[in-house]
Amino acid sequence: MSQWDSTARLSYWAFHADRRPAYMRFAYLQLGSDAAAEEAVDAAFDSIMGEWLRMLHMDRLDAYAWTVLKQRLIDRQFRRSPGPEPMDTSAFEAALKEAHAEADQYEVLTDTIRFYSALSRLAERQRDAVLLRYGLQCSPGEAAAIMGVDEATVRAQLGQAQRRLARLLDASAES
Repeated sequence: MSQWDSTARLSYWAFHADRRPAYMRFAYLQLGSDAAAEEAVDAAFDSIMGEWLRMLHMDRLDAYAWTVLKQRLIDRQFRRSPGPEPMDTSAFEAALKEAHAEADQYEVLTDTIRFYSALSRLAERQRDAVLLRYGLQCSPGEAAAIMGVDEATVRAQLGQAQRRLARLLDASAES
């Protein structure tokens, strides 16, 4: 980085400052711990830094960076020791948070687990769009910027995901 001109350095650090918070939140959803999320995001930004000068000439720099992050998350998940999957843990945490004293906590937990199971069966980009939009409360425009795609693409992926989730949840409710 010391060999870069000031514009390249500033653009990298601006990108880093802009994307790191969302990348951390997304990584936490995927990995279930702050330490694992930080390790994966740091590894992603290390890779991005190594490619930054080349990335500056790309049409879809954000999309490339998103792909790098996703690969580092996969790397981190692969190395992780055996244990409960973060989505399973998230299902339990969400169910306990959502359950009211008078509500049937078992039913809430069952519904939450069914939802996360259906979510895991979506196509990767659909799942990413759903997690960014509803899990992290990003607008479709923010999700599109993070993923490096057009907002219309995110909206289409969300629509497809909603239809697929409805079918999967209907099928699991019947069984």
